[in-house]
Amino acid sequence: MKKVAVLQDLSSFGKCSLTAAIPVLSVMGVQACPLPTAILTAQTGYPSFFCEDFTSKMKYFIEEWSKLNVTFDGIYTGFVTGEEQINNIFHFLDKFYTKETILLVDPVMGDIGEVYKLFTDELLVLMRELVKRADVITPNVTECCLLTGLSYEKLHSYSNEEDYIKAIEEAGNMLQQETGAQVIITGMNPPSADSEKQFIGNMYLDGSRTFYSATQYNGESYSGTGDLFASVIMGSMMRGENLEKSVQLAVAFLTEAINDSSLEQIPKVEGVNFEKYLRMLL
Repeated sequence: MKKVAVLQDLSSFGKCSLTAAIPVLSVMGVQACPLPTAILTAQTGYPSFFCEDFTSKMKYFIEEWSKLNVTFDGIYTGFVTGEEQINNIFHFLDKFYTKETILLVDPVMGDIGEVYKLFTDELLVLMRELVKRADVITPNVTECCLLTGLSYEKLHSYSNEEDYIKAIEEAGNMLQQETGAQVIITGMNPPSADSEKQFIGNMYLDGSRTFYSATQYNGESYSGTGDLFASVIMGSMMRGENLEKSVQLAVAFLTEAINDSSLEQIPKVEGVNFEKYLRMLL
């Protein structure tokens, strides 16, 4: 069974990060080996939460796993609490990343045009360095803007779908060329001529081709959907599957979970009802 080291936080509520990655990878036939970057009572979107930063503990995982001579088929990084954690990730990669390892970096920094509470300019500098080490990068539109300098405000001033998609494609190609990674930009919400119908899409770029797909959007943004998406991509890569098809699988899985959560009127901060749809990933 293939092993993936997952470097993310553990949030008890919010269905994100490790509580999203572990079940998805497991059902896809992959052993998830968690290295918690922080332990939280609830993800940071909640009005109140306790967070125990694990920055100083990360070295023990590196030391102990090195003693075991373990190897990983994949390494998957997500939410980090600051610059020191990214430096710890670089140290982790020096120990465990090989030519046979696939590194997926989900550059968690913000969403819907807003940066998260722990974001700093120094974090952005180091995240730009981390994505250069990646084989696959899964930024949302906000994170793509942060990584490339594309103006989020200008992007959302476009009045037609073609200009919006073209601007993101140019930024995606720039990111792909700077990193050499396969890039999947998530959460694209282009303007629609029909006010009754909104669409949300994802774009895959690998330097030789671009693949864009969209599905109807209900206007809701739930906790953890980016983590679930990236986890499906990681699981698919471990199974040797085509990434374009992997994107379609992730979208189908999330569409069912989001629709279910919308019908049940689940608060967005609580995440989506993904558990009952894990069978789609078998």
